[in-house]
Amino acid sequence: MANVLNNQELIYNGDDLGAVYTTLYTIFKVWAPTVDKITVVVYENPNDDLGQKYEMNKALEGVWELKLYGDYKNKYYNYLVLNDGKIKETPDIYSKGASANGKKGMIVDFHSINPVNWENHNKPKPINRTEAVIYEIHVRDFSVSEDSGIKNKGKYLAFTEKNTKTSEGVVTGLDYLKELGITHVHLLPVFDFASVDEIKGGYNWGYDPYLYNVPEGSYATDSQDGTVRIHEFKTLIQTLHENGLSVIMDVVYNHTITTVDSPMNILVPKYYYRTDYNGNYTNGSGCGNETASEKPMMRKFMVDSIKFWAEEYKIDGFRFDLMALHDIDTMKELTKQAKIINPNIIIYGEPWTGGPSSLPHSSQLLKGSQRGIQVSVFNDDLRNAIKGDNDGSTLGFVSGGEGFELEIKKGIVGSINFNNEINNFTQDPGEVINYVSAHDNLCLYDKFEKSNPNNTPSEREKMTRLALSIVLTCQGVPFIQGGTEILRTKQGIHNSYNSGDDVNKICWSRKAEFRETFEYIKGLIAFRKSQKVMTLDSASDVRNSLIFLETPYNCVAYELTSTFKDDYGKLLIIHNSNKEAINLSLPDGDEWRILANECEVNKKGVGKGAKTCINEVSIPAISTYILCK
Repeated sequence: MANVLNNQELIYNGDDLGAVYTTLYTIFKVWAPTVDKITVVVYENPNDDLGQKYEMNKALEGVWELKLYGDYKNKYYNYLVLNDGKIKETPDIYSKGASANGKKGMIVDFHSINPVNWENHNKPKPINRTEAVIYEIHVRDFSVSEDSGIKNKGKYLAFTEKNTKTSEGVVTGLDYLKELGITHVHLLPVFDFASVDEIKGGYNWGYDPYLYNVPEGSYATDSQDGTVRIHEFKTLIQTLHENGLSVIMDVVYNHTITTVDSPMNILVPKYYYRTDYNGNYTNGSGCGNETASEKPMMRKFMVDSIKFWAEEYKIDGFRFDLMALHDIDTMKELTKQAKIINPNIIIYGEPWTGGPSSLPHSSQLLKGSQRGIQVSVFNDDLRNAIKGDNDGSTLGFVSGGEGFELEIKKGIVGSINFNNEINNFTQDPGEVINYVSAHDNLCLYDKFEKSNPNNTPSEREKMTRLALSIVLTCQGVPFIQGGTEILRTKQGIHNSYNSGDDVNKICWSRKAEFRETFEYIKGLIAFRKSQKVMTLDSASDVRNSLIFLETPYNCVAYELTSTFKDDYGKLLIIHNSNKEAINLSLPDGDEWRILANECEVNKKGVGKGAKTCINEVSIPAISTYILCK
C-alpha cells in the first residue's frame, strides 16, 4: 500500500491542506486516499459534544475537500473517518489551533488573535550562525520556582515579564537572559504534546508529539480556549524579539506518542510510519514508532510545518530531535524552504537515532552528512572529551582525564579538516553545535559530583568554568544548557523528563551563590561576541587565523590572528586542566595583556592596571586564560 500511495498521481503539492479561513467561507482539505468517507464536524465551542456534520468530497490526488460558506472564525472542527466499516473521530494533522488536550482542531483566524503590532514588531539584527550563543530552556523550568519573582509561573507569559527578582533581589527571567548576553533562546518542545493533561497540569519535557502545528496548551493561562495559547506564545516571541533575543523551537517529527490511533494513522493507515517487510512498525526512535520522512507526503508535512512556524510565528531556528531518523533529502528541502522565508534561520539537530532504524544508513543525517547543506549538528565528540561519559564516572579533559588534547583541538577548530592530524566531520565551523550538557543526561554539576566525588566543591566549580570556557571559545556555534552557568543541579537524576518541578526548576538563588561563575560566563559571552575572529564561518579563515602552541601535558593553547577592524590583533587562549599551575612561554617575546584569568573576564584587561606578561605566563590549575596583543 505504501508503494501505491507513493504513485505520483496520489501526491498532492498544494499549500492549502487543513482549514483555510476567510470571513466568507472556510475550505477544508485533507489527504487520505485510502479511506471510504470523511465528514467534517464543526463545533461552536471547545467543550461541545455535538456538532454540525458536513460530508467531504473526494477530489484528485487523494484529497478530500469541502467549501463551507459562512464565517467560522475560531470555531472548532474534527474529521469523522470511515475506514473498513469503522468510524473514528480525529483532529486534522494540519490543525493550527486546538481545544484542551487536542480533542478538537480549530479554524483559526490569526489576524483576530495576534498581539498588537505583531506583523511589524522589531526582530533582532541578522547574524551568522557562528555568532549565535544558544541557551536551552524548558518553559516551566524557567519560571516555576516559588522564588522566581515571576507571576505567570510555568507559562509562556513568564518570558514577557520585566524587572523580576527573587526575594533577595537576584535578577531573574527575561532580564536575566539579557544580562547573560545569549542571542538565541532554545525552547524545549512547545508544540502540542500529549504527555501532560492541559487541564489538570503536570510536568514533562514534551517529546511526545500530538498536533505539530499547535502551541502546547499547558503553558497557556487558559488551555480550553484555543485562541489563548496562540496569542500568548506569539506574545512570548514578540517580547523576546523586541529585547534582542531570537527564538528556536525544539521539534520532534521523528515519532508520535501513539501509533495505531494517532491522527496520522486514522487518516492514512500505516503510511506516515516506517514498517518492516512484515508490516510491523519499526522503532528507530525508541518510542514505539518512527515516521517516514522519505515518503512524499510525510516529507511535505514536515516542510509545510516548518514553513508554517517560520512564517506565521516568525520562529528563528529549529532543533531537530533524533535528526538521523530524517533522510538527508528531506532535511535539505526543509532547510531550503525555511531559508527562503528567513535566510538567517538556524537548523540543527541530533545526528543520531534512538535505536535501529529501517531508514538506510546512507540516507540518515549522521555526523558528516550535514556537510554543505546549511544544517548544524551536535558535537558529542567534544562533549565527551571535555567531561567524560554522560551519566557515569568516566573522566574527561576538565575533570582529571588524560590524553584528550587532540579531541579538544578538533573542537577548537570547529571540527573542520584543519590539518592531517586535526580533522573531523564538518566542512565549515558553522556546521557544529559545541556543547557540554543538554536537557538529556546528568547536568554538568551533577556529572562532576558523580565522577569527581573526592574533589572539593570549589574544584568542581572550576571544572564547570573550564568546560564552559572551552565551549565558548571554540569555533562553531556554542550551546549552553540553561542554568549550567549557575551550577544547576537536578539532584543527580539523569533523565528528569517527568520528574516534576522540584527536580527540574531553575533555582535562582544559585545565581547569588555562584555569582563569580555567572559573571565569568557572562564575561566570556560578551568577549566572544566582541571578537569576530572567534566566530569565523569558513574553514579557510580558521586555518589562516589559528595556530596551536607547544604546551605541557593536559593543556591546550592556541593563537588567533585577526584582521578584523574591532578585534585585537592577536589573542592567546590557554586551557589548563592540570591540578597544578603550569608555565607557558609566550610567542613573539612581546608584552601580552591578560583579558581573562581563572575568575574574571574583562575586555580591557583583568587585575589592577590591566596585568601584562612578557616571555612567560603562569596558568593556575583547572582554568582558562585569554591574553591579547
